[in-house]
Amino acid sequence: MALHRRTLLTGTAALALAPAAAQERPAGQDKPRETPLGHDAPPETAPGATLEVMPLWPGRPPGGGGPGPDGPRFDESREGVVTGVAEPCLLVMRPARSTGSAMVIAAGGGYRRIDLGHEAVPVGRWLNSLGVTAFALVYRLPGEGWAAGADAPIQDALRATRLVRARARRYGYEPNRVGVMGFSAGGHLMGAASTRFTAPLYKPVDEDDAVSARPDVAALIYPVITLKPPFDRTSSRRVLVGDSPTRIATETYSVETRVPPETPPTFLAQAADDPIAVVDNSLLMFSALRAVEVPVEMHLFERGGHGFNLGVPGSPAAAWPGLFATWARRRGFIRL
Repeated sequence: MALHRRTLLTGTAALALAPAAAQERPAGQDKPRETPLGHDAPPETAPGATLEVMPLWPGRPPGGGGPGPDGPRFDESREGVVTGVAEPCLLVMRPARSTGSAMVIAAGGGYRRIDLGHEAVPVGRWLNSLGVTAFALVYRLPGEGWAAGADAPIQDALRATRLVRARARRYGYEPNRVGVMGFSAGGHLMGAASTRFTAPLYKPVDEDDAVSARPDVAALIYPVITLKPPFDRTSSRRVLVGDSPTRIATETYSVETRVPPETPPTFLAQAADDPIAVVDNSLLMFSALRAVEVPVEMHLFERGGHGFNLGVPGSPAAAWPGLFATWARRRGFIRL
């Protein structure tokens, strides 16, 4: 049974330090304001003392459609699985002490759901421990009737990066240290955000849309990158371009086909035994980035499967958070 997220946020928070295996499943308002969650905030022991909701759009999202606006922002199960996104938004997780950077996180779920409890919340709290302000992105799911279709989540990701950069002074980080991090289908989404940041996918709605949508770094963890055969057996491909896509549609939504030299420095991590987003996805992205001389670091692990989140303790894939932190510090994105 799907319930409103405010009822379940505390339960979602309890999952933050308990990573579990998960797989991609087949298949007119005033200026946005930050809204405290009050008594539904996570425990005081959490890295971020409060959570806030930041709506992405001042009114209905571009193109219209989607779930009715009179219900909850979105539905969330007790495990933190999100569907029924009527109002895309950012969930804010603040560190105890900011070191001046921010990260927008997109969890996976095959574009049919968003695994907020499994990926975005625990990863956000881990980033908080590094002094990074984390924003979990609740993006529109194309199959829920949005007129913008496959562009809807990308519109949300671009808008989210702009808003996070525009709010830098308010939240205490630098506007030139705003990154994106995505997992599985969320990796596809943030791959699109880090390569299509100049695309005119929606008309500007306010002054925040004059801010750059280009991330300063990107981290793609067990990402879906390509929708091309023979690597097209994912829920992401079916939701985004259908069962019998045109060549143009497949090219448009395959991240590796449009990687400009201005793509931000990118960190890739994936397990070689991933049965969902096979390891070729990271290999294709690595090659595309190298071809245009974008700095890229890739780590492939012998075992880990798909959906390993922060990594099962003792498994090879559990090394990626430390490797990312080292990479981010070396690039000056995370500072002590």
